[in-house]
Amino acid sequence: MMVLICCGITLFCTMVIGVDEAGKGPVLGPMVISAIACENEDELREIGVRDSKALTPKKRKEIYNILTTKFPYYSVVITASEIDALRETMSMNVITAKSHAMAIKQVAAMTSDTISKNICVDACDVNEKRYGTIISGYIGSSYTVVARHRADSLYPVVAAASIIAKVTRDTIIEDIKRELYDEWGNIGSGYPSDPKTVTFLKNYIEMRHKAPYIARSSWATVKNMLASQSATDKVSVPSTQKQLFE
Repeated sequence: MMVLICCGITLFCTMVIGVDEAGKGPVLGPMVISAIACENEDELREIGVRDSKALTPKKRKEIYNILTTKFPYYSVVITASEIDALRETMSMNVITAKSHAMAIKQVAAMTSDTISKNICVDACDVNEKRYGTIISGYIGSSYTVVARHRADSLYPVVAAASIIAKVTRDTIIEDIKRELYDEWGNIGSGYPSDPKTVTFLKNYIEMRHKAPYIARSSWATVKNMLASQSATDKVSVPSTQKQLFE
């Protein structure tokens, strides 16, 4: 089921909210969307916040611990099966946008309605302006939304959100790896381009005639493997999971 992770702290007179996601593209594991609020982005710079991809895992974890202690944040964890169910009626970009909006609204709710809020988001659309308009439509026109490609390298508050999302997802993936290692060995990074991940999926599906619960069955990688099987005992996803954003 979708997991919501949050921390509430009494806030400021004005603030900026940043939001980013981790795990949009992998075939294994969840997508994590995180939002964080701060009054002054210089404070984020002082603790070493930068694009999560430019930090070592150890440094990301150190900064994560500070961020989740000092600032209000909110994370949405959408499982592989939930992604599959949602993709029956919407694109991955729409899922991401709705998740961005959900995280933003939850962080914004931790503050007074009279507090001015500026939103910075990592654009998940080729058209930045269009994506900003989409997010504005989901969260309400009272906020100023700036959407940019590679926003995590442009805005410290988005970089902070990317760190929270990345560490949260990495922790989940490490737990999954430990759970499956004895039987399946190294499952790889979870990306379709990773030979170890592909080998894991191929062996699992050949033996079990279904995809593992951590796999996104709507991804072509898994679809093609399942199509080659004669068995029809694929894992079904309860239709109620389609109502996540309602």
